[in-house]
Amino acid sequence: MNFWRDYVGREVSLVQNELAFDLILTVVNRGFADQVMDAAKSAGAHGGTVLKARGAGVHEAEKFFGISIQPDKEVILTLVCHDKKQDILHAIAKEAGLNKEGRGLSFSLPVEDVVGVVHFAKGENL
Repeated sequence: MNFWRDYVGREVSLVQNELAFDLILTVVNRGFADQVMDAAKSAGAHGGTVLKARGAGVHEAEKFFGISIQPDKEVILTLVCHDKKQDILHAIAKEAGLNKEGRGLSFSLPVEDVVGVVHFAKGENL
């Protein structure tokens, strides 16, 4: 197992290769983050982080009385166990309506190392 040293020199273990993690990123219009989080939790996620963002795509900027308006977005970051990833992605897509144009998108990335997942260290599953 790999270790890194914290700010006072104690060895802290990295959770690596014991359990594969994935990060699910979901981008939706402002106001839909709760819907995404509820769907993710119902499929086995323990929580997530919501970030405020602004769309910058080709179709994002619209004109309203000559003023360019860029819609606000929310980005939801959810760290999940690899074996739950597909169920959570499908639940998010279904509940947030991501199969319809303009609703948002969701994708996952593999996570190599994780530090700070305290509830995992206590024996709870992600």
